[in-house]
Amino acid sequence: MSVEPQSRARRKLLAAARRSAVALGPALPPALFVTDPARIADPRAIAHGLPAGFGMVYRHFGARDRSQVAEDLARICRRRGVALLIAADPELAMKVHADGVHWPFRLRQGARRWQGRFALQTVSAHSGWELRAAARLPVDAVMLSTVFASGSASAGTAMGAGRFVRRAKAAGVPVYALGGVTAENAGRIAGCAGFAAVEGMRPFGKAGA
Repeated sequence: MSVEPQSRARRKLLAAARRSAVALGPALPPALFVTDPARIADPRAIAHGLPAGFGMVYRHFGARDRSQVAEDLARICRRRGVALLIAADPELAMKVHADGVHWPFRLRQGARRWQGRFALQTVSAHSGWELRAAARLPVDAVMLSTVFASGSASAGTAMGAGRFVRRAKAAGVPVYALGGVTAENAGRIAGCAGFAAVEGMRPFGKAGA
């Protein structure tokens, strides 16, 4: 991505984040960078460029260097004013003094066991039923997917902006849109929710990240 398109994409993401901040309120990051080693080899390259107030979810998937990467990300996030959540690993989150934990839906009961131990807890949902179940948990927000068509191998059929907006408005809990979110479409859902992205956050990274 050349400098000019990258700058334009960054401006669009920031504009969407400002709308999401109004929808979510001051206690939650308006946007989340979600790591995925299959698509972004080193999340630190993007973490260095995330705006203050954003958040990120580190999904390590059992990587051998997870402790070192988590410590590096925690240091970067503290310096930049970015909230850090560790996915499915509360012990590592405690070790690096992360802000919270993100729970996959299948591990959602962890949110009850670790209630009150972190500033933030989020959980994934992939359907209307899962969203309703997640909303009953002691979590601060739910990450709902798949919203837009995504290149992720695990992505389901995209629900589209309209269905997402209806579900988010009825959820009774703050919601983040995940799946295919980019600078071009984040604004379509930002009026009622936050947004989370993997490759969609590349504009904040170093060139080639």
